[in-house]
This record gives sequence, C-alpha cells and structure tokens, in this order.
Amino acid sequence: PRTMSAAEDAEWLRWVTKQFGSIAGEDKEIDLEEFKTALQVKESFFAERFFALFDADGSGTISLEELLQALSLLVHGSEMDKLRFLFQVYDVDVLLCPDTVSHQEACVQGRVATSALKGGSSGSIDPDELRLVLRWCLQESAIVLPEERLGDLTLALFEAADKDHSGSITFEELREELEAFPEVMENLTISAASWLKPPPPVERSLRPRYLTRPYWHNHRGKLTFLGGYAGLNLLLFTLAALRHAGLGAWVMVARGCGQCLNFNCALLAVLMLRRCLTWLRATPIALVLPLDQHVVFHQLVGYVVLALAAVHTGAHIANFSRLAHQDGHRVLAEYLLSARPEVGGLGGTASQTGLALQGLLAAMLVFSSPCVRRSGHFEVFYWTHLSYISIWTLLIFHGPHFWKWFAVPGCLFVLEKVLGLAWRRAGGLHIVEVNLLPSKVTHLVIERPQSFHYKPGDYIYLNVPAIATYEWHPFTISSAPEQQETLWLHIRSLGQWTNKLYEYFQQPEWPSPEPKPLSRSLREKRCRRWAQVGLGETHRICNIKCYIDGPYGTPTWRIFTSEHAVLIGAGIGITPFASILQSIMYRYRRRKQSCPSCHYSWCEDLRDEEMTLRKVDFIWINRDQKHFEWFVSLLTKLEMEQAEQEPGGRFLEMHMYMTSALSKNDMKAIGLQMALDLLAAKEQKDSITGLRTRTQPGRPDWNKVFGKVAEEKRGKVQVFFCGSPALAKVIRAHCDRFGFRFFKENF
Repeated sequence: PRTMSAAEDAEWLRWVTKQFGSIAGEDKEIDLEEFKTALQVKESFFAERFFALFDADGSGTISLEELLQALSLLVHGSEMDKLRFLFQVYDVDVLLCPDTVSHQEACVQGRVATSALKGGSSGSIDPDELRLVLRWCLQESAIVLPEERLGDLTLALFEAADKDHSGSITFEELREELEAFPEVMENLTISAASWLKPPPPVERSLRPRYLTRPYWHNHRGKLTFLGGYAGLNLLLFTLAALRHAGLGAWVMVARGCGQCLNFNCALLAVLMLRRCLTWLRATPIALVLPLDQHVVFHQLVGYVVLALAAVHTGAHIANFSRLAHQDGHRVLAEYLLSARPEVGGLGGTASQTGLALQGLLAAMLVFSSPCVRRSGHFEVFYWTHLSYISIWTLLIFHGPHFWKWFAVPGCLFVLEKVLGLAWRRAGGLHIVEVNLLPSKVTHLVIERPQSFHYKPGDYIYLNVPAIATYEWHPFTISSAPEQQETLWLHIRSLGQWTNKLYEYFQQPEWPSPEPKPLSRSLREKRCRRWAQVGLGETHRICNIKCYIDGPYGTPTWRIFTSEHAVLIGAGIGITPFASILQSIMYRYRRRKQSCPSCHYSWCEDLRDEEMTLRKVDFIWINRDQKHFEWFVSLLTKLEMEQAEQEPGGRFLEMHMYMTSALSKNDMKAIGLQMALDLLAAKEQKDSITGLRTRTQPGRPDWNKVFGKVAEEKRGKVQVFFCGSPALAKVIRAHCDRFGFRFFKENF
C-alpha cells in the first residue's frame, strides 16, 4: 500500500478526531450502541465483532487512541495486517447448537455476543464458525438462500481453504486462499464505515463538460437541432420586427414575438406526432434530427411559448398604454377589454383572445409539472392539457397568419387522433392472463390483434377502464414481435395508477366476465410460455377489457444497426431489452442457418442490414435479489440457446449487478463472495440468479466496464440505457469520456 505523506497523515488524524467527537458521548468514549450507529452495518454481528477487536483493553468502550490504532490498520495497514484482522473476525469460537436453525439462531444471540466481546479466539476456523459468519454475511448483503444452499457455500469455501484437510482453517491457509484474489486484498477495508477516512478530493475539470470535444461529438444531432431552432426563431423575429419598424419599438417587439409564436405553437403539434415520428425513424432523417428526444423538446418549446407570450403581451400592453396617454380620452382598459378593429384579430378581438390565451398557457404549464402528474392528480394534468384545443382555436382567431403555419401540422395531428380513437374503440382488447410477482411487478398478457405490428423495444399507451377511465399510460412491450399470439407488459408498481393495477389483481375476486375457453393447443403453448418466465405469487386467467394506442418507436431501434451494442437497464428499466434480446437471438439463430459449403441461406427475407451486430453486452443493475425474478428464466433460455448455436462463443455477454450486496473488498462480505465464486465455478451456475453469469456485488465500475468494451474492438460502440435519470447522467458522462454514442429511452 502507498505510504501516506506527512500532510495526508495530519489531515487523516484531524478528520478522524472530528468524527470521533461527533459520535462519542460526554465521556469521550464510544460504547457498542454508538459504534453500531457510526459503522452503519445492517446486522449487529459484525458490529460486535469489530467492537471487540477495536476494544484493545477490553473495557467495553473504545477510546480515541484505540480507534486511531484500529483505523490506521484497516485504512492504511499492510495486506498482512488487514488479513490478520479478517481472520480474527471469522474466528468466533462459539459452540453452536446443531439441532435446529431456530435453536442455532438463539445460540448466536446469546453466546456469540458474549464471546465476541471477550475477543476470544482459538487460532483456527472450524466449519460451524464459517457457517455462522456466512449466514450473517448473507443477511448483511440482503441475500436470501435456502439453508441447504448455505451449507453448499460453507463446504465450497472450507474445502478450498483447508489445504491439509485437518478440519479447520489456519491463518496461513486463509492467506494462501486469498492470494487467488489479489484485487480483493489490495483494497480490503470496512467499506460501510463512511467515517473511516476523509472523502476524496473532488476532481474539477478546467473546462465544463459542455465545452469538451467528446460532448459536442456525442450530442451533435441535438446541438445542431437546438442551434437551427434558435437561429430560425431569431430570423423570424428579425424579419417581422423590421416589417413594422415604422410603428414604434413596442410594436416591433410584439410583432416579432408573434411571428415566433406562430412557428412554435405549430411546432408543439409536430413534436407530438408520435406515429409520424415513428415512421421517420426508419428514414435517413433520423440520422440528422434527434427524434428520440421529441418529448424533451416538446417541453422546451412549451416553456419558450410561455416566455414569448409573456413578452408579446407585455409589449402590446406597453404600446396600448402609450396610445392611451397620447389620446388622453381613453384608458388602457378600453384597449384591453373592448373589441377594436384596428387592434386586429377576428372582429377586433385580439386583445381579449390574447389575454385568454395567456391564462390558458399559464394553467397548462402549472398543471403539467411533475409534482402534479406524480402526486395522484393525473386527471388534473389530463384535463388541463386538453386545453390545447382551445389554445389552437383562439390562435386562429387571434393571429391572422397562424392558420398558414398550422394547416399541415394540424391536419396530421387530427388524423393521428382519429386513427388512435378508431383503434382504441374498435371493440377493445382483453387482458387474458396476469401474473403478480413478489417484487411488485404486474405481468399482463394481452391478446394481440392480427393487424398489430411492432418492432423490438416499441411501447404502447394502455388504458384499463376498470382501473381509471381516462388515464392512458406508456409501457414498453416486453414480448418479441416474433411472438404472434399475445403482447406482454411488465409494469412495476411505482405510482398511483400502477399501484391500483397491482392491488386490483390482488383481490380474491373482481367483477370480470368469465375467461374465454381455451383450446388444448393454446393451453399447452401458454404452459410452455409461463415455464419460460416463471410464475409469481398470483397467476390468473382472466378476461379484463383494455385499450391500447400505438405502437410507438424508441431509441432502441438503433440497436440492430449497431456493431457493438451495450444495453444497460436498471431495475424495471430492463423491460425494453426483454423484447430486444429475444428478437436478437431469434435473428441470430436465423443468420446461422446457412450451408457451411455453399453458404446458401434458408432465410432469404433476412437482409444483412437488418442486423449488423457483432457483439452485445447486456448489463442489468438491481437493488436486491427479488428484482431479478421475472427476467431470469428468459435470460437462462438465451444463455442455453447461445451455447447450442455457438459453443464457447460470446456474441451475447451478460453482466448482472446487485447493489445491496457488499463488494468483495468489504470484510463483511469477502468470505461470502469467495464462497459464491467457488461454488459458481464448481456448478457452472450462480447461486443468486441461477444463471451461468456470476452476479457481481455492488455497483458497476464504469471505467472498468467501458474500458473492457473499448479494448475488445468489436466495432463502433453504442450504449442504450433505460432507468433513472440520475444514473443516466453518470453513464452519459462516461460515454462522453470513452467516445461512445449514448441513447436513453424517453416517453
């Protein structure tokens, strides 16, 4: 380990002394309860073991001197010092009661704490001690495994470490076993104790990220669009203002803003033409325009419209005030509230329609804010947003030239709405199966109309009248297009509507028509399908009416034209990749079906440009173990198919991360992670998910992940993400650093 400089050592001592004062009582000693709170451990076992080892004099409290000595060893000590401390943690020396698990836990609560506080140890670790520590490691990492699986882990680690088969593990044997994990020993510490050392200094770049070359390269489409948008607005403003130069400065400002409002109010409609935008994704225009961010731009243009409207109204009021002052016989209210032909608008009502428009725009902005939409008042957002009909109508009456801007977008918008309404109300569809998963995910199976065609990663808007009559919510289709009979949706309970959906199907009975009778062949197909995904705690055949609107495209359409695609999903954000991975493997199988001699293909309809993928890296980040449940069976099937198609090949590489699990560098988890590695190597199966891919504890180290991707040189890398905005920001920054294109799914 690196030796600390005098300045660093002084800073570390100052920091620890400050932290000691914040947790110690008036007696300047840290007792066990204060130590547990400061250590931030989930279970008391490790806190008690660490406390006993920190308390060098056995007084029952830790002084500043004892704390500094122990922390110096853990934070800056040699590998041997840290390893000896780890060995003492595992050397519990407790006589376990082997009769039952509950009896064993009772012994843990009584005798472990007593022995730990005494700091007793025998100098070796026997199987019972190892099993006990691994049990607490599982709880600390929020991993739940059957009792027999705990026995397998204990046996795997013990057999590997007990080199001389003496029935116990000595310090030298543990050291020898850990030499196989050099990356663990390099940074071994108690990582949960955030107060052990000062936070690292914040690295500040000399230039903001927005001024770096990688940022401009990776966002060139969006920046070009924004530049063109700003330039066009400036041009329209200038031309309109110059045409009215003889009427005064206030009129010039008002007319310039008015012309910009004509353009922007029409653009608002264009940005929500979802069917047209989905069609444009398949054209070369998609390479130039940032179609994937149309919702974000719609919001931006909405704010611009409100700002332009405020300036436009203010300029007119200022001009009316000037005219009233010059006239001397009229007041400002006459200009604002009375129809005057010289003012403009239909029948001279420009002032009145303008004030009405200002009020409608302000109301729409307020009630479309996230705090309203996500606080259980979606109906308020829905009904106030429908005021766009009144706004466009008033704009036609207010501005003499608005209809010229709005004619084409307005017709397309009306056409899309008519098609959507016809599709929604053409008899409706039915939810035919539902599967409720313990992770609060509702898996819906909806009958698929024969005329419904979609691409992997597409999403639909869903309306279930039994839940809410007027609410339509977007959800990604999780089934592959090649699955002809049904549509799958996986919906996590996060908001009011999704919680109501989950609770509705939790009821013992609900008012629903009798399920449609199924043929024997269809029943067999459904049984095989449910075997692929696994059943949850509630599985029902039902016949609930619903309506869908779509499908609509997402950024994921680019995956099939990538060379090296990195798919990253966090939690339920994995949903779009469920459909995509199934379709990728389907196309991969078809691409492999050719004669090895003449290279004749049995799939003439599959063109090379449909999928140029050379490599797919799939990364799934979950908080805890249960959130892997619904997708693991599908991933297992994909692993098996890839092994059959290309033994030893790595066309699809999976990376699983469980953030609640402590990392391999943490003393509270190192034994567990070693045991999981050994058992996975022995059984060729991960104990947490059942996949061949080993689930990694903690969060991904994006520098290492993307560094490995860059080293493979399998073609141009494109990263696709679906998950929280906070994580998207982190991944986007790393993509800028490595020069990878980044795409995020936005509804």
